[in-house]
Amino acid sequence: MIDPLYISAFLMGLIGSGHCIAMCGGIASSLQLASDKRKTLTYSFAYNIGRAISYMLAGSLVAGISSQFAKQNTSFSITLSFIAAIFMLLVGVYIMRLGPTLQWLEKVGKTLIWQHIVKLNKYLMPVDSTVKAIGYGALWGWLPCGLVYSALTWAMTSPTAFDGAIVMLCFALGTFPAMITVGITAQKLNSIINHPWTRIVLGSVIIWYGIYLLIIATDKLVN
Repeated sequence: MIDPLYISAFLMGLIGSGHCIAMCGGIASSLQLASDKRKTLTYSFAYNIGRAISYMLAGSLVAGISSQFAKQNTSFSITLSFIAAIFMLLVGVYIMRLGPTLQWLEKVGKTLIWQHIVKLNKYLMPVDSTVKAIGYGALWGWLPCGLVYSALTWAMTSPTAFDGAIVMLCFALGTFPAMITVGITAQKLNSIINHPWTRIVLGSVIIWYGIYLLIIATDKLVN
């Protein structure tokens, strides 16, 4: 049976595709325009593979570290469960566009991580090979993004580093349809995903799952 967390991570990536296009769509589009026309799809796919690799690395790191603490301290494990549930609720509200619940995370990430990593960009330009496209995607995979950080809080609850990496892989795969087909197809997909009723329905699913996680975390605390 597929872990519900994997499915939720994939759905969050898919639902959050509109946000991904807004933040990274311009980068992906320019990459396609600057590349050899015969290799645009190859470079686009390679770029997104690079993104997925960075997400998986981050997921593996946070899950590997948190799982070690969780094994030694039950309270730490329960706290992680509460954090994951709360972020699930924040994501649901964010997707429904009821409030900027994740923007503060992006500001923190920009200050602590991105302003240092982005300097490596000069070593990958121009993107004229598949290897560079993968590296470019891996670099931009660390771009401050509230949805990515939220997915990482879920990865933190994973029992092993490998499971954390899989959670983030599922999230990345959810973003692939829109990010690889940046252009007309992506615009159509984006219009569907960003339809008010679509956001309400999908956001509600995420919120209900967050409530479910809260109930489980509360049950662990009580027992």
